[in-house]
Amino acid sequence: MSRADTEETDTRHTFFGHPRMLANLFSVELWERFSFYGMQGILLYYMYFAAAEGGLGIDQGVATGLVGAYGGGVYLSTILGAWLADRVLGSERVLFFSAAIIMLGHICLAVLPGALGLAAGLILVGVGSGGLKANATSLVGTLYAEKDERRDAGFSIFYMGINLGALVGPLITGWLQQSWGFHVGFGAAAVGMAVGLTQYALTRKNLPAEAHHVTNPLPRSQAGRWVGIAVAALVVVVILLVTGLLDAGNLDTVMAAAAIVASIAYFALLLTSSRVTEIERSRVRSFIPLFLASVVFWALFQQQFTVVAIYAEQSLDRSLLGWTMPPSWVQSINPVFIIVFAGVFAALWTKLGSRQPSSPLKFAVGLVVMGLAFLAFIPFSGGGPNATPLLALVGILFLFTCAELFLSPIGLSIATKLAPERFRTQMVALFFLSISLGTTFAGILAGYYDPATEVTYFSWIGLTAIVAGILLALLVPTLKKSMRGVH
Repeated sequence: MSRADTEETDTRHTFFGHPRMLANLFSVELWERFSFYGMQGILLYYMYFAAAEGGLGIDQGVATGLVGAYGGGVYLSTILGAWLADRVLGSERVLFFSAAIIMLGHICLAVLPGALGLAAGLILVGVGSGGLKANATSLVGTLYAEKDERRDAGFSIFYMGINLGALVGPLITGWLQQSWGFHVGFGAAAVGMAVGLTQYALTRKNLPAEAHHVTNPLPRSQAGRWVGIAVAALVVVVILLVTGLLDAGNLDTVMAAAAIVASIAYFALLLTSSRVTEIERSRVRSFIPLFLASVVFWALFQQQFTVVAIYAEQSLDRSLLGWTMPPSWVQSINPVFIIVFAGVFAALWTKLGSRQPSSPLKFAVGLVVMGLAFLAFIPFSGGGPNATPLLALVGILFLFTCAELFLSPIGLSIATKLAPERFRTQMVALFFLSISLGTTFAGILAGYYDPATEVTYFSWIGLTAIVAGILLALLVPTLKKSMRGVH
C-alpha cells in the first residue's frame, strides 16, 4: 500500500483531515516566508529612501526594476534547486541546505553596510529561496495519490502557512525599521529563518523515504561536464559585471530574457525526452497556456512589492488615531485575507469534489478578478499625496486575494498533477519559472508607473488581464482533453 493510500485510510493521525506530514512542511514554509516577506516588505524603501533616512538613495525607477529582477531571480533559481533534487541530492537535502543559505543571506543584509550587503544578501536569499520553494512544494505533492480529491485543498492549507509567515514578517520588520532602522529589521528576518531551519532540522527525519529519493540520478561520467558548465556560467556573469554590460539599470531586462530562454528550454526538454510517455507529453502541452496565464497573473500580482508599495508610501492615508502606520504594513493585508479565506476555498473545493471547476477555469477566473483589482484603483486616482483611504486599498487587496486563491495554489497543484514521473520536481520549477517571468515583468512595468498618468496605467493593465482570462476560458474544453484525465 502506498504512503498516500495509508494516509487516506488512517484518519486517526491527520492534519485537518490531511496527511500529518503536511504539518511539518507547513511550519517550515511559514518561517521561511516570515523571513522572506519581512525582508521584502522594507527592501524597496531601503533602496530608494535617501541616505539621511537610512536608505541607499537609489533612483526609484531603478529600485523597482531591481526588486522585480530580484523576485524573478528567486523563482528562476528554482531550476537549480529542482535539478539538484531530481539528479543529485533529493528534495529533502536540497531543502535543508537552501534554508541555511537563506539564513546567511539575511545575516548579510543585517550586518554588511551599503551595496555590498545588499548584493550579497539578495544573491544568497534568492538562490536559497529558489532551492527551498520548488522542493517544499514537490514534497507536499508526494503526500497525495494522483486522483486524491484532497490535493487542491491540501495545497490551499499549505498556502495558508505561507501567508501566516507573510502576515507577521512585514509587521515586525516594518516596525523595527521605523523604530531602529533598516538593518535591525533585516536582523529580525535572519532570526525568523534561524527558527525555521532549527525546526526543520529536528523534524526532517520524519519525512517519507521518497523525500530522499533521487528520481533521475546524474551518472558519475557526466559530473565533470556539469561542473564545467557551472564554472563557465559564473565566468560569464563576472565578465558581464566587470565590463558593465550587466548593471542595475538593465538587470530586469536580462533576467526576463533568461527566464524566457529557460522556459522554452524546459518545455523542449519535457516534450522531447524519451523518458516522457505520450500521455505525459500531452499533459505537458496542456500546461503551456496555463504557464502563459500564470505569467500575466504574476506580472500584476507581484506589483504589490513595486507599484502598490510606492502607492502605500506616497498616496495612501496611513494615519490611525494620530499614529502613522509604516507603509510596509500594507504588505500584511493580503496575507490576512489569505489566512481567513484559504480555508474557505479549501473547504469549498473539498465539498464540491468532482463537481468543482477545472483547474484551467480556475486560472481564467483568477485572471479576470486580478484585472478587476487594477481597475478598482481608478476611482481613487489623482487625489494627491496621502489622499486614498486605507479601507479603499484594503478592498482592492481583497480582490488580489480572491484572484490569488483561484490561481496560485491551484497552479502548484496542477503542476504536480501534470508532471511526468521522471521530472516531478522540475515541472514544479517550470511553474515557478512563470512566476519568475511575471515577477520580473512586474518590476519592468512599475518603471512606467507615474501618479500623474496612473489612470491610463491601471486601465491598460486591468483590461489586458481580463481579456487574457476570457481567452483562457474559451480554451478550457480543449485543455481538458489534452490533460488526459487530470482535472
